[in-house]
Amino acid sequence: MAPKAGGDSAKVNSTVYKDKSKPTDIRLSNINAAKAVSDAIRTSLGPRGMDKMIQAANGEVTITNDGATILKQMSVIHPAAKMLVELSRAQDIEAGDGTTSVVVIAGALLDAAEKLLQKGIHPTVISDGFQKALQMALQVVEGMSTPVDLTNEDALLKAAATSLNSKVVSQHSTILAPIAVQAICTVMEPIPGGVGARVDLRDVKVIERIGGTVEDTELVQGLVIPRRPANVNGPSRIEKAKVGLIQFCISPPKTDMDHNVIVSDYAAMDRVLKEERQYILNIVKQIKKAGCNVLLVQKSILRDALSDLAVHFLDKIKTMVIKDIEREDIEFVCKTLGCRPIASLDHFTAENMVTVDLVEVVNEPAGKYIKVIKH
Repeated sequence: MAPKAGGDSAKVNSTVYKDKSKPTDIRLSNINAAKAVSDAIRTSLGPRGMDKMIQAANGEVTITNDGATILKQMSVIHPAAKMLVELSRAQDIEAGDGTTSVVVIAGALLDAAEKLLQKGIHPTVISDGFQKALQMALQVVEGMSTPVDLTNEDALLKAAATSLNSKVVSQHSTILAPIAVQAICTVMEPIPGGVGARVDLRDVKVIERIGGTVEDTELVQGLVIPRRPANVNGPSRIEKAKVGLIQFCISPPKTDMDHNVIVSDYAAMDRVLKEERQYILNIVKQIKKAGCNVLLVQKSILRDALSDLAVHFLDKIKTMVIKDIEREDIEFVCKTLGCRPIASLDHFTAENMVTVDLVEVVNEPAGKYIKVIKH
């Protein structure tokens, strides 16, 4: 009598489910991948830690001993190893320091878990043990912690200097630590009815300039725009300036659809140029009427945000123009200066603008940039 086909498949399935080696192998593979990442950055930990030189695919070289930076530059493929990269990134976002330590501790815990697995202890039991250890560790850490008063600047300076000691710029910590503390204290928002404060690091912008040294680093209470003004003969320094941020163009309007306008005679051409001149002149008159003398113009994706004629008129009324403000920077500019973006000419009024202490153009070997100081 021939055996049934179903019986064979049932027999095969039973052998698959009895095979306990596969889950163990996967578990060990995950632990070894995560330990490999931990071992790679262990040597960069501590005061005697060594810097890592990382070469990117495009040939760019980065020298650092910051765990988050090293892991960001490394191309990690294994999913378990990727979790350690995410762990380091989360630590960087949450605390801003201890990015290497957190990965090394995770590697050590996985090493201990591997030894327990080899003794035959079930993974769930090990996981429960880690949870209990976490609760006890939190109690110990909270017991030995020292509350930091956010108004105590000396304590904050010491904390900033300590975290800089392991960085490449550690010898400049006397310059950079006060700048960092002052910047954070400026953008700090106390939690209402709670302890501590809320800080959004996106409120602090770091602008790099080629050709300077670390000693040239300065904190600007306001805005730095790393480009030159659009004016030809406009002012380079304005005190008590009235700043307006516009999201419309000061150039001849375009048709909504892709049309061509054919001009057949000189009289019609003169009329077109006259209309263009009148259109731009009306906008510039409104800008002057509102008292604006520093104009920020959002970058336009459809056409040039500023025509040559507009630049000429704005030079005449002594208004500094800064064009090509990126769309994603609009929110940062508004929050920093306290102004509102103006989307149409009808809303270009004095109440939608803001007064700042100083706007000046700074000349440097690397090029010009604009500094807007608002105390």
